[in-house]
Amino acid sequence: MAQTSISRPPVACEISADRIVAVRVGEGKKVEAAAAAAVPPGLLTPGLQQANIPERAKLVPALRDTLAAVAGRSRDICLVIPDATTRVMLLEFETLPEKKEDADAVVRFRLKKSLPFDVEHSSVSFERQGAALPVRVVAAVTPRTVLEEYEAIVCDAGFNPGSVLPSTLAALGLADASRPTMFIKVEQGTTTFAIVDQDQLLLYRALDNTGGGVTGESIIDDVNTSLVYFEDRYGVNVDRVLVTGVQSADALQHALAASGIQVEELVSITAAGAVTGNVPRSALAGVVGALAS
Repeated sequence: MAQTSISRPPVACEISADRIVAVRVGEGKKVEAAAAAAVPPGLLTPGLQQANIPERAKLVPALRDTLAAVAGRSRDICLVIPDATTRVMLLEFETLPEKKEDADAVVRFRLKKSLPFDVEHSSVSFERQGAALPVRVVAAVTPRTVLEEYEAIVCDAGFNPGSVLPSTLAALGLADASRPTMFIKVEQGTTTFAIVDQDQLLLYRALDNTGGGVTGESIIDDVNTSLVYFEDRYGVNVDRVLVTGVQSADALQHALAASGIQVEELVSITAAGAVTGNVPRSALAGVVGALAS
């Protein structure tokens, strides 16, 4: 997968278990066009250790049509893949080599001890956070066979996946990360919690869900667990929670009201733009975030 700091094309597409979404942005990163198509049940099963898209020919027409509706002449896209395809790890090192190849070897060696699949046959992307010691690193690891499935279906549709990001890391590009903020992103099969502060990702938890509607009430315990861990470790209180894909988020706001925490939608009306038509705002977090950062 590509490093998050590289220049990205103006078109992004997210492929998930239930939907394909594509957007194009123009000047000022404003959304100029958006399109979506449903993915029939069973055609895509995100995961780390199995085939995700066993019959990709059945998805190619929908992917091609969705991208064609927004891409114009562009064939390069930023590809957003499900969180369940990627293990995101927050690592600390006393030191880390400056040379990329040497740092990559050190990061991979550490990851070998923590992952249930072969790191040597995986795509590993990592980024240093800040300049202080210890060195904090965000690493995203996807088995190469899984990544190649998603890249292949994009190529079959006639496009080039120039950069690839897991959905929640892409969505983090949407909001100010300089203040203590929790992100909650729900997609079919996975609910992800992340906390940022001072432009660093300091907590990341991805939990399985049943694939049905995830409500604000059903995740209150997981939210509180994450908040307590973060506040105990870093001595900082979260004052804002940004959600996407959470149904009945009012219940979460009610539960957190005594702590002074404000719950807001991650994708604002301004960020979504007026041209998204019938594409739900909650479906835009990954693609708009990928192009905003």
